[in-house]
Amino acid sequence: MARCSVPPKLAIFLIIAVTLILLLPAFGLSFGHPAASGTDQYYLDHSQEQTGSNNVVTAIVFDFRGFDTLGEATVLFIAVLGVAMLFRRTH
Repeated sequence: MARCSVPPKLAIFLIIAVTLILLLPAFGLSFGHPAASGTDQYYLDHSQEQTGSNNVVTAIVFDFRGFDTLGEATVLFIAVLGVAMLFRRTH
């Protein structure tokens, strides 16, 4: 098995640099102050009559955003399948 020839100081520098680059956009977000949106009030007012569900969260996840939920479930399934393939036993 080949060994990595990157010096430890360079590796630490690269890890810190990549971490900072990935975290910088998070500092521009405004947490705790959501933008005003009429969509949330629409969901609260019309979810029961349009979906027949007494639970607003269920109505949003499965009826209003069904395709989005299906996509998320597909990505999760593929990730689990990939991990299972990595850890399978071969003889």
